[in-house]
Amino acid sequence: MYRNSNAGGLKNISRLSVKSSLLFSIILFTKSFAWGQLQVDAQYRNRFEVRDGYRQLTSDGMTPAVFISQRTRLSVHYETDGLKVTFTPQDVRVWGDEQLASSTGVYGDAASLDLFEAFVEVRTGNAGWLSIGRQPLVYDNQRILAARNWNQNGLAYDALVWKWQAEDWKVHVGTSWNSTGENISGNYYPSDRIKSLSFLWLQRNVSKGWQMSFSHVASGVTRSDADNHLYFRQTTGVYSTWGKENWQAKGNLYYQFGKNQTGTNVSALLLDAEVTYRIAQLIPGIGLSYLSGNSKVGSEQKTDHLFDVLYGARHRFFGGMDYYRSFTKQTQQGGLVDYHFFINGKLSAQTSLTNTFHYFQLAQTSRATPTNKNLGYENDLVIKHQLTEWGVLEGGYLFYCPSQSLKTLQGISNGRFSQFFYLQLTITPTLFRNQQSNI
Repeated sequence: MYRNSNAGGLKNISRLSVKSSLLFSIILFTKSFAWGQLQVDAQYRNRFEVRDGYRQLTSDGMTPAVFISQRTRLSVHYETDGLKVTFTPQDVRVWGDEQLASSTGVYGDAASLDLFEAFVEVRTGNAGWLSIGRQPLVYDNQRILAARNWNQNGLAYDALVWKWQAEDWKVHVGTSWNSTGENISGNYYPSDRIKSLSFLWLQRNVSKGWQMSFSHVASGVTRSDADNHLYFRQTTGVYSTWGKENWQAKGNLYYQFGKNQTGTNVSALLLDAEVTYRIAQLIPGIGLSYLSGNSKVGSEQKTDHLFDVLYGARHRFFGGMDYYRSFTKQTQQGGLVDYHFFINGKLSAQTSLTNTFHYFQLAQTSRATPTNKNLGYENDLVIKHQLTEWGVLEGGYLFYCPSQSLKTLQGISNGRFSQFFYLQLTITPTLFRNQQSNI
């Protein structure tokens, strides 16, 4: 009895010690942020999808796929006069897709946990910041460097970025170097992924309503998975936005040169132009996107004219059905032309609707593509409702009427009318904000 009683006393002392240590740690943690701004944000995004031809034409005998995916993020932001810290773990999963499961339930999947971003920013001088770590790189209209937010995983970059800002100027200079691990020798890296990425971005407010930016990106890939030799593709161009009264226009022009992954010289072009005009609660618009392609392939090819969109957004530019993500495969290097018309409208203070109509064509034909450039029509209807300041409900119905050329490119001879429906709930509350600071 004495020994058991004594053991219980030791357990109580141990528990008290643990609680005291935990309390001390919390107090110390809180006091350490007393002179800075601390904010904790959460994001929960749930998407229900019915895929009946999404990403690939549906055909006779195929049945629609129905599933629910989920993204969960927790972001911690800390800021002082000379330091900013951001840390965002995330979990992405499809309901029911778990490695640990039984007939009566699911228990988890460690592989779905990931680190979306983790970076620090250190002040350099009066107008500069140095950002180090895994971070989003989002520039202009996200044609070349994007967050790729439609994908539940999103996209972040391991990079070093110096940022400088004056009254009318912004300058960003960044670089990265990617490896598969702590290698003993060599710089081997998968040849279908970018080994090295460096960029320069300049933005200037030219006048009221007119803004221009210039960017240059050097992207290097290895010659093969077991080769250290790097080939660099250079992408340079401008992006501009202009607005006056009810008119708004924006566009970009990028040119690529250097060498592709096989060492072939590159000469490629990307052009976008878009104009809108506001009429009361309606904003109709018209646009053109041109992505150059190859008229010669294989041994005939002396210069590569297929533009590589690098880390740019696909979903927002090439149609929500996502048929055009890899132009080497999905257009057989033919590039793409997108004539599109859209109309944005406000149904109420909280509800908006957007309808976008696309007509797609090949930019070039070759012996690898059909001779007819017509790829068909797509229509994307999206409605958004602002539930609260931290909640948005979004739904979309998209369909594609394919041409014979698209069926040939996809290798689906009996491809038919394809459609896609989704319903997405996004909740983004701020869980904690500490306003005590000396900054």
